[in-house]
Amino acid sequence: MPYLNETGEVVELQLGARGEEISESNPENRFRLDWLDEVDGLLDDVIANPTHPLVITATGKFFSNGLDTDHIFAAPDQLPGYLDRVHALYAKVLTLPVPTVSAINGHAFGAGAMLALCTDHVLMRTERGFWSLPEAALSMPFTRGMATLLRTRLDDRTATEAMYTSRRYAADAAVDAGIVDEAVEVGQLAARAAEIAAARASTVGRNLALIKRGFRAPLLEDLATPTPPGVF
Repeated sequence: MPYLNETGEVVELQLGARGEEISESNPENRFRLDWLDEVDGLLDDVIANPTHPLVITATGKFFSNGLDTDHIFAAPDQLPGYLDRVHALYAKVLTLPVPTVSAINGHAFGAGAMLALCTDHVLMRTERGFWSLPEAALSMPFTRGMATLLRTRLDDRTATEAMYTSRRYAADAAVDAGIVDEAVEVGQLAARAAEIAAARASTVGRNLALIKRGFRAPLLEDLATPTPPGVF
């Protein structure tokens, strides 16, 4: 399960299991209900005691492979509520009272790719892994909140290509498209993420959350809009 790891001047939110390069129970860091519960609780801890910038990352092949499709197919009647939980996670990350950096260590697909965009700064490892929105290829639409998130964080040409074609972006292409801020060799990824986050440490506190909420108000409103039945 995910966990917080204080390292130097920052705290890492590790999306996978402690002590395992690839989690045996959730190897792709999909947004399972228990995974969402754990991440939500860990972010509440950060909110309750905002002392250090936060780096969101993982180890192994995946940053996150997004929605739990097994749950979606097994309980389609629960889909609107499930997607609302995902939207709530995005809103929480977007408004944390600490500077945030995503360090994409491997594949970031769908809802996982969007999670990375919820942080203030985004890094991606070189040589291995893709950032991609596969929804068009999977005949799945984007929710209102997800579409607004992508329009907010990406320019129109990039959002159009990424959402309409399901292109897989390697790190250098993701930088060129403005999806991520930097491409970093994997051996330096954690250190570079910590360096960027720590440089913003002076802004930690409740005021930063207020600034984020004001700046992202239209996006937060769409993320808070309940998902209607039959969205997929």
